[in-house]
Amino acid sequence: MEKFVIRGGNKLHGNINISGAKNAALPIIAASVFAGDFCRIENVPDISDVRTMIKILEFLGAKVEKPEAGVIVVDSRNITPVTIPDEMTRKLRASYYLLGALLSNFGKACVALPGGCYFGVRPIDQHIKGFEALGAKVDIENALVNVQCDELYGSSIYLDVVSVGATINVMLAAVKAKGLTVIENAAREPHIVDLANFLNSMGADVRGAGTEVIKIRGVSNMHGCTYSIIPDQIEAGTYMAAVAAVGGDVTIDNVIPKHLESITNKLEDCGVTVIEGDESVRIISEGNRRKACRVKTSPHPGFPTDMQPQFTTLLCTCNGTSTVVEDVWDNRFKYIDQLRRMGANIIVNGDTALITGVDKLHAAPVEADDLRAGAAMVIAGLMAEGETVIGNIKLIDRGYEMLVEKLTGVGADVKRVDFEED
Repeated sequence: MEKFVIRGGNKLHGNINISGAKNAALPIIAASVFAGDFCRIENVPDISDVRTMIKILEFLGAKVEKPEAGVIVVDSRNITPVTIPDEMTRKLRASYYLLGALLSNFGKACVALPGGCYFGVRPIDQHIKGFEALGAKVDIENALVNVQCDELYGSSIYLDVVSVGATINVMLAAVKAKGLTVIENAAREPHIVDLANFLNSMGADVRGAGTEVIKIRGVSNMHGCTYSIIPDQIEAGTYMAAVAAVGGDVTIDNVIPKHLESITNKLEDCGVTVIEGDESVRIISEGNRRKACRVKTSPHPGFPTDMQPQFTTLLCTCNGTSTVVEDVWDNRFKYIDQLRRMGANIIVNGDTALITGVDKLHAAPVEADDLRAGAAMVIAGLMAEGETVIGNIKLIDRGYEMLVEKLTGVGADVKRVDFEED
């Protein structure tokens, strides 16, 4: 069983190059079914979630080649909308994007209920609401979501909550619907804009992505294209938090600084220096202990919930008492017990965590409870005195490409070790 072994205490210096965005790559790969031709997708991260999505496409009949690192070519000419079984979806929540894409392209789809990280109830009721508003019939039986239609027609759809997944799925379902679809209260994350740009590159007509109102005018035909995925803001934010936590001077390359503004602002509140370049951010964390601050997660452009565990870990050794309010998911503090094992002083009351800074964390055996909590454990290991062993790292591999190589490249002592199982 593979685990990460981290000896903490090293300051970080150098450069880290950021991979393509996981949360953009997954819906974009799903959307390649519209082409009925070849799509060359660049800046694709080599992570387990992407590999799972590729396997699902191949199961549907696509041919996927990797001509070079970071590039895939999807041939979707022979895709058929067969049932996607549970064994293919249980590890990947983004598998539900095939519902919208296959429904729009073929008039039907059947996908097992998705898996992925669990940190609270994540229903698909808003997805279903959107499909039904477009004219689809939706049935859920034996953990299979079955959607079908004779024809999809544009409609006005108001999402009751700001949902990234529902926004994406309704966009996918609407691109070939007859007439105009208007999605109100839409999510505004950068990867939604990236998906819209990809769809438009294939001939779709999607406008307003990145705002609360997205308008999609259905088209009859789409085609292949070449497209490059945006950099991963959460991967970048994770390394930004790591440098801030352990100290050092690191330039993080291949980023869009505007996508990182909410993270940058909170790091500056903590007393960390952030210098923005055109496609880079430089993090300088030196001198005295960083300052406590208050963080509240919210949909984009607010502070991302996917950065909450990493930032909470940084705050464990900040001077004073910090407050973190989790306002997106209702069960995203379960990793706190792992930090307490390492000496953190954290009290959780409902959706709020109070973190009183300690002088240092101490090494301990810990587990990755989910993808981002696992990244937080990596940061904690870098901060801690002694040798930290992190288990269940397959969850971390879902979203971070070459994590060991990127961290050791800036001076961290991190190893991937295969332990014999007891």
